[in-house]
Amino acid sequence: MTRIFNDPSAFAEEALAGFCDVHANLVRQVPGGAVRRHRPGQPKVAVLAGGGSGHYPAFAGLIGTGLADGAVVGNIFTSPSAQQAYSVAKAADSGAGVVFTYGNYAGDVMNFGMASERLVAEGIQVENVLVTDDVASAPPSEVEKRRGIAGDFTVFKIMGAAAEAGADLAEVVRLGRKANDLTRTIGSAFHGCTFPGAEAPLFTLKDRQMGLGLGIHGEPGLFDTDLPPANRLGQEFVSRLLAETPQGAGDRIAVILNGLGSTKHEELFVLWLSVAPLLRAAGYTLVMPEVGELVTSLDMAGVSLTVTWLDDELEPLWTAPAETPAYRRGNAALPGGEADDSAPAEETTAPEAFAAADASRDYAGHCVAALAAAREALHDAEKFLGDLDAIAGDGDHGRGMVRGIDAAADAAAGAASRGAGAGAVLATAGDAWADNAGGTSGFLWGAGLRAFGESLGNDHAPSAAELAAAVASFAARIAELGKADVGDKTMVDALVPFAETFGRLAGEGAGADAGWTEAAREATAAAQATAALRPLKGRARPLAEKSVGTPDPGATSLAMVFTVFGPHLAGVNTERVNIAGVRQDAGAHS
Repeated sequence: MTRIFNDPSAFAEEALAGFCDVHANLVRQVPGGAVRRHRPGQPKVAVLAGGGSGHYPAFAGLIGTGLADGAVVGNIFTSPSAQQAYSVAKAADSGAGVVFTYGNYAGDVMNFGMASERLVAEGIQVENVLVTDDVASAPPSEVEKRRGIAGDFTVFKIMGAAAEAGADLAEVVRLGRKANDLTRTIGSAFHGCTFPGAEAPLFTLKDRQMGLGLGIHGEPGLFDTDLPPANRLGQEFVSRLLAETPQGAGDRIAVILNGLGSTKHEELFVLWLSVAPLLRAAGYTLVMPEVGELVTSLDMAGVSLTVTWLDDELEPLWTAPAETPAYRRGNAALPGGEADDSAPAEETTAPEAFAAADASRDYAGHCVAALAAAREALHDAEKFLGDLDAIAGDGDHGRGMVRGIDAAADAAAGAASRGAGAGAVLATAGDAWADNAGGTSGFLWGAGLRAFGESLGNDHAPSAAELAAAVASFAARIAELGKADVGDKTMVDALVPFAETFGRLAGEGAGADAGWTEAAREATAAAQATAALRPLKGRARPLAEKSVGTPDPGATSLAMVFTVFGPHLAGVNTERVNIAGVRQDAGAHS
């Protein structure tokens, strides 16, 4: 388990700061992550790897000559925010454009996508290359749904070598996508990882069992089976990967046997004695294979096998020299260009000057109180939500919601103290939530709160109908960005019943307090009902069967938050809706 930490919520930030201090000759810390210490002497494409923490040496450990120009670093197993991605890209750009490359996870796609839009608006060329190597997470007919795991390393390495050789942005992207199309990975977990400060791992297995088809965010395997001897495990891995040999593939391959965090190198070497002969017997030449830890999952006990089919374009890039804090191959040229011994100062601006009517400022106080109530509720529920998420996800939902609400509540209080109206208070809270929580839920909650605030405006206190319109804006924004429907087993399953019920009652003339209370009951019941659903979106989708019987954590937390919002946003102290039923039913599975 993870034993060395101070405040568990600050673990990722402190680990990054320590890493940058140790390797100060190669990297420097910037807002949102880290970049190379030395800027290039002339413009070159900046290859920026990214994702959550907990995967070292991915992602920051791969910054250096021949590999990444920078890394965008989120919280543990949580995608970085759009602001973090934007900040790292601004620090790394040298005039030839930037390419974000990361595993195919919804939160990463949303946040890197939003950062890309912002950079393009400023005239910076930006592309995104997603890694989809995990054969267990979706069938070949749905390869676009596959997640990225240890194949991240191969794709990063090939893109980094291409950029180092002077390829332009379009060529780096083409080669990265080609490498991804020719990369396949399968893995197996033997024991779950443990978050800093957590009392138990995210999952456990019976003695002498393994979970085949692991993820790198602490997820268990897609199904549990008896743990075979090393030679049979090697046969299982090789047969599954070779069954997906790309059409027209050659006979030279890059191979990675990757440890997930607490699998000893000696064990990996034993497994290699099964894997390598099988691949050679199938007619393949193994080109500079790697055995070790390249993409980990905190302290998970597990292993994965990655194969990339090479050709005359990709092989020289795979074998090219590299020099990073965690990975060295050949003799890479010493860093050249202009030394940059300090991170650029963060932009500072004067506090906003808000224009708002007195009635809206008064209502802003209700908004601040609503966020404070949600803060208390989410802190109380953090472990419960994390346990719920660990059934079929990565167990970070509780911590992510706490990080988001803490930032949102503080930002809202600050804006209100500077005279902001209700709309500006909620919009400011949403931006802070998205920037600090990261991940899919952080992105969606941030965007939803901003839409809520923009609908309310700053001219007056809302009527019940106007409050219903703001809730509808919140729901519409989340549906637009998340692409989820009712029945997909997401937060939308609780949000839509809430918005529809509150809107209907407001239209019928019900008071805001009575309408909100009834809507919260509907949302809570809908969150409970998600236990019967199979997830069709998000990280829980590959583990759909394990999710059945457990309510969706996103729907559950939304029902909690909207319930405690009611007495404040509706303007009176209404009866608090009981959410114990959700907790009890969900807890039975956690």
